[in-house]
Amino acid sequence: MFKIELVNSPEVKQFIQEHSHLFWYIPEDQMGEISQELLVETILNYGNLDDVRRLVEIMGINRISEVFFQAGGRKKLNYYPEIHHFFSLVFKKYAPGNIG
Repeated sequence: MFKIELVNSPEVKQFIQEHSHLFWYIPEDQMGEISQELLVETILNYGNLDDVRRLVEIMGINRISEVFFQAGGRKKLNYYPEIHHFFSLVFKKYAPGNIG
């Protein structure tokens, strides 16, 4: 298992900046340092299909799946039920090694 990365790559920081409207509640100077958990949750919940595809290009489907399935308790409840169900099916099919 990978641990949640604390430092984002320049490519991830650029992606966050391009989608800053989704992170409106985070101070601008801290936006590049958000966790991968928050990034994945926000993009899956509020991004469009192109945003999800781009995130997969940057992080890889296995890493996103791992972050997704590591969410438990309240963090799991942060996903909309239909989003959680849909991406559970997607990740079980395309990244089956990461199922929690």
